[in-house]
Amino acid sequence: MTYSNLKSNAGSGVSRRLCLGLPLAGLAAPWLQACGGSSDDKAPAPPDWADSKAVQWGRESIRAALARPGAATTAISVALFADDRVVWREAFGYADREKGVPATVETIFNVGSVSKVVTTLAVLILRDRSKLKLDQPLFELLPSFRMLSPQFTRITVRHLLSHSSGFPGNNMRDNGTFAPYLGYAEDTQKALERSHLKHEPGELAVYCNDGFTIVERLVEAIDGRTFPEFVQQEIFTPLEMHSAGYPVKPSPEGSYVHPYFKGRSLPQEMSTPFATGGIFTNAADMLKFGQMLIDHGVYRGRRIVSAEAIQEMAVNQSVRTAINPAAESWKWGLGWDSVQQAGMNAGGVRAWSKNGGTTFFASEFFVLPELRMAMLIVGSGHDYESGKLAEGLLLRAAVERGAVPGLPNPLAPVIPPVAVPTPLSAPGTAARPGVYASSTPPLQVTSELDGSIALLSWDGSAWAALHGPLRSRTDGNWWAEGNSQVNYRFQTVGERHYLIRRELTGNALSWGESPIGEWLPPESAPLPAAWKARLPSEWRFANDSPESVTRLFSPIVWRMAELDAAPGYLLLENQLLRITSDDQAGMVVKIPGVNGRDLFEISMVKVDVQGVQSEQLHLGSVIFERYPSDTP
Repeated sequence: MTYSNLKSNAGSGVSRRLCLGLPLAGLAAPWLQACGGSSDDKAPAPPDWADSKAVQWGRESIRAALARPGAATTAISVALFADDRVVWREAFGYADREKGVPATVETIFNVGSVSKVVTTLAVLILRDRSKLKLDQPLFELLPSFRMLSPQFTRITVRHLLSHSSGFPGNNMRDNGTFAPYLGYAEDTQKALERSHLKHEPGELAVYCNDGFTIVERLVEAIDGRTFPEFVQQEIFTPLEMHSAGYPVKPSPEGSYVHPYFKGRSLPQEMSTPFATGGIFTNAADMLKFGQMLIDHGVYRGRRIVSAEAIQEMAVNQSVRTAINPAAESWKWGLGWDSVQQAGMNAGGVRAWSKNGGTTFFASEFFVLPELRMAMLIVGSGHDYESGKLAEGLLLRAAVERGAVPGLPNPLAPVIPPVAVPTPLSAPGTAARPGVYASSTPPLQVTSELDGSIALLSWDGSAWAALHGPLRSRTDGNWWAEGNSQVNYRFQTVGERHYLIRRELTGNALSWGESPIGEWLPPESAPLPAAWKARLPSEWRFANDSPESVTRLFSPIVWRMAELDAAPGYLLLENQLLRITSDDQAGMVVKIPGVNGRDLFEISMVKVDVQGVQSEQLHLGSVIFERYPSDTP
């Protein structure tokens, strides 16, 4: 079931007023011609969007994604902005699959981390009003903020917005609920008070939700209004985003998409980290925000924020960090995942992009500032390939309107010849055998007699091969025979050694690189007796609220053990920890990007419950108890 609202601009040229406001750098020649005032211009006329091939491709691709056997996504909404209006908006699937209620263009979806660009704008509004500076220390503005690491005093506002604060990652407790919960940001601040930094502020950038959550506390401390009140009054209302908001109360039945899980519809998902990922909206309303960005902070004649602030959001922040072994693949901005999205870049188009995900929703938000285009696609599921759809639709729309000459060709990589084998122990080689740790299951690299290496992943009970043997090739990377889509390389930064994964991304228009593990040096001492006595054991997440989304997956049980390949380190769930005392263990890696996110440190705490002595595992504000126990 689909609903559409197509607005045709057939026969209307690009207005000279809009052309005069365009920054010219990076524009394709045909688009520059379309901005001219001469009647002799030969550029194609803007398309009739009702008959647009790009829209037709998008519609067919979305329907195919929803129709795939076993598809988890039940509803998708999309909107496309071009020049000065929303030219396509359409909804597919069901707002309530169980009852057969169709989604419409007015139905609200959770856009998850797309919320971060709105949060960034809120901060920049305060900066425009001289309430703060981006490079001002956080503790000067939020005096109640504390952490165990003394370097917390060096965390700045910019660090919060650019994922470089050094916070461990993401407060797990009541991260999403089925009832309003207004205390998540305060709980996160209290959890950080009991935490150390995982790296020096500004040293590297690791995707970090808690940095944005603390912005809620910052805005309230400076302005006096709650964060949702500030955004509503300073952003949503002036932009006429009538459907947008935060889950401070339940939305009216029929206005939102019900998550669908294990054959049944669930209540409204409420994303409790408001500044990190709490916004719900319909797709077209989010494009009013995009229009304001394109118009340098102005919406329908009203200035929301300075033009300089919009420009600041789009500055590549990667140049500010000391450790960034995949610098060419992650050019993030303030709030943006990328200010030079790779797939669009391959087509000759500059794009700012931000994706979003909650437990049940996934979204992509793109702004093409020079082409005056923007789009949002959001779905109630994670298996509809939102990034590929967004790239494909926007590139086709750019071709149709004459902004670029044609679609870029997908890459067709050829595996390079095998290089002369170099022993991994040779001086100067970056490749190292051993265990590589991250926030995902540990990896192991082993060296074979024929000069190849094996890459293994820990599956919870044994090491499993990820590929066939990897061989060093003449391009300096390691490839498996017959697999031209993925390869690996090793890189040393200072005293740290990284394993980098390279793979084709999106529509196979570019290579993406990401550090997936950091080499762990052997520990000099075995695990202390106090920790040996706890192994092996299992621990159950025990202090989430009854309304928490995590209750759907209960019991959440983590296993504590020691990995034979990494003696002296503690393995808890997927993460390897370094022992710091008989009751504490901490973080061991510094990995930029996403594979070093959501690390944790733990404390073992003795408790007395009605005269019975027991031990709990504390992780920030989260409490785990021994499992199995009397608690069902």
